[in-house]
Amino acid sequence: MQASFIGFDPGAPGDDRTVVKIGPHTLYCADAYWIRESLGRFDAEFMDPPYLFDNRGGGTFRKSRTGAEMIVQEQLDQGFEMSIINPLLAGSIVIFCHNDQLPELLGYLNPRYTRFCMLGWIKKNPSPMRNKHYLADVEPFVHAWNPGFHPVGEHHDMHRWVTSGTMPAKVFGHPTVKPLDVMDKIMRNLSGCTVIDPFMGTGSTGVAAIRQGKIFTGIEKNPKHFATAVTRITAAWEQYGQ
Repeated sequence: MQASFIGFDPGAPGDDRTVVKIGPHTLYCADAYWIRESLGRFDAEFMDPPYLFDNRGGGTFRKSRTGAEMIVQEQLDQGFEMSIINPLLAGSIVIFCHNDQLPELLGYLNPRYTRFCMLGWIKKNPSPMRNKHYLADVEPFVHAWNPGFHPVGEHHDMHRWVTSGTMPAKVFGHPTVKPLDVMDKIMRNLSGCTVIDPFMGTGSTGVAAIRQGKIFTGIEKNPKHFATAVTRITAAWEQYGQ
């Protein structure tokens, strides 16, 4: 299955789009803040947006902190605009975040979704730095939903925690790639069949969606990461989707 490239004329300022179709899946190289609303409603939204954190410090481990340095270089340490979260556009939502973003994020989600659950990815190989804080061996994420889109899955698969090692940044040239065993577990628990990721990165959400039989739409503004996502999602579709 070859990816089909479709060119779009500019729409709103900053909305130069490249669109790729891979079977029933659609990938946009674009700014999610410009185009997300125009893509309409999905059963689930799954995002790993830019975190808000202070990259100073690190002590003796500073020189080996290559992943965090990449995050800063790509300006993925500046946080994100929570207005992109719209319950009218998704029946449920999963959001990874930094620990320091939780108060604002939970406050934003609470009046917009009827229920939510705090979950966590327990890292087998966390970064050894604490910066006068706890070791970052758990990365939080939130699953929020409205009626009709509650979590699903077998009893043994409904635990709140998933354990896996971190993915080295060099594997896909991206500093925050989530392991597929983490993504697969979360994807199994999402209701419905359509999933959108407005901060797609290198496409892990799309790969997991295809492996779970869902239809995926992804948005990524970085052309290099977008190209990696196209390659990975095409391979996943060839292996699992046809």
